[in-house]
Amino acid sequence: MKNNLFGKSLVTVESLKREDIESIFKRADEMKSLVETQGGDERLKGKIMGALFFEPSSRTFSSFVAAMQRIGGGIIPLSGMGSTSAAKGETLEDTAKVFSCYADVLVMRHGEPGSVAKVAKAATVPVINAGDGINEHPTQALLDGYTISSELGKLDNIHLAFFGEIAHYRPVNSLAKLLSLFKNVHLSFVSAPEVKLQDGVRRYLVSHNIKFEEIENIENVIGKIDVLYVTRVKKEYMSDELYQKIQGKYVVDKKLISHMKKESLIMHPLPRIGEIAVEVDKDRRAVYLNKQMRNGMYTRMALLDMILRK
Repeated sequence: MKNNLFGKSLVTVESLKREDIESIFKRADEMKSLVETQGGDERLKGKIMGALFFEPSSRTFSSFVAAMQRIGGGIIPLSGMGSTSAAKGETLEDTAKVFSCYADVLVMRHGEPGSVAKVAKAATVPVINAGDGINEHPTQALLDGYTISSELGKLDNIHLAFFGEIAHYRPVNSLAKLLSLFKNVHLSFVSAPEVKLQDGVRRYLVSHNIKFEEIENIENVIGKIDVLYVTRVKKEYMSDELYQKIQGKYVVDKKLISHMKKESLIMHPLPRIGEIAVEVDKDRRAVYLNKQMRNGMYTRMALLDMILRK
C-alpha cells in the first residue's frame, strides 16, 4: 500500500482516508510481530521525537516513548511543561519552532482545542496530536479502531455504543469520525442530556450519513451492540454539582454485560474511576487493560514509522 503519511502531520482524524487507516493497521500488525519476535529494531536510528505534553498523561505519553524506542529512535520527553520556557510565557508558535530544531517529529498534548493545529502550522517538522482539550485524540481513535478490527475482524457492519460522559470526551469525537469512513456503521451515544454529543461531531456524522442515536438508557441497545465503549466522567471539565449528579449513574457491572453478545468487546481508553466494576476485568470480552493498551504502542510505532520513513 502507498504511504500517504510520510512527512505529514496528524492533527485530526478528518485528514485520514480509509486507505490510510488500513495502511496503518497493516503496519501495526508488522510492529506487533516485530515486538513479539525481536523486541524491536533500529529502523528509526538517528531520528528524534519531541514529546511535548502540557497536560497529564500516562498511557499516551509512555506508549509514544516506548514506540519510538522500540524502533530505534531517540526522544525528548517533556511530561509537564512547567520546567520549560512555556512556563515563562513562550508562545506555542515559538515552542514549535524551537523544538523543530531538535526533533524530526513532535507529539503534543495541550488543554486548548485547536492548539495542536496552531503548533503544526508553525513547526517545520510533522506534528502528531496527542489530545487537544475536548476536541480530538486521533491516535486513540487509531488504536481503538485497530483493536476492534483485530478482535472482531472488521470495522464495517458494526454497532458501537459510547456509554457515559460524551460531551468532553475527545476519544469519542475522534473514533466516531474514524468509523464514519466504514460501511454500515451504527453508533449509539448513551449519556445524560447534560453531557451529550458535541454539536460539531453530530453535524459531521449527519454530513457523512452515519446512522446514530442519542439515548439515556443503555438497556435499549446493550443486547444489540458489538462494542461497548465506556467513558470516564471528566470532573475537570464540569461543576461539582454536575459531577455529583452524573458520577456513578453510568456503571458497567457483571449484570449489565450478561446481556451483551458473546462475540463483542468492552473497551475504555482509561483511566477508569469506578465506571467499570473490577469484576468485569476477568470477562474475555474486556480488552481495556490488555489488548487495547498494547495496541496503542503498536499503532503509534506504525504511525511514527510511516511519518518518518518512505
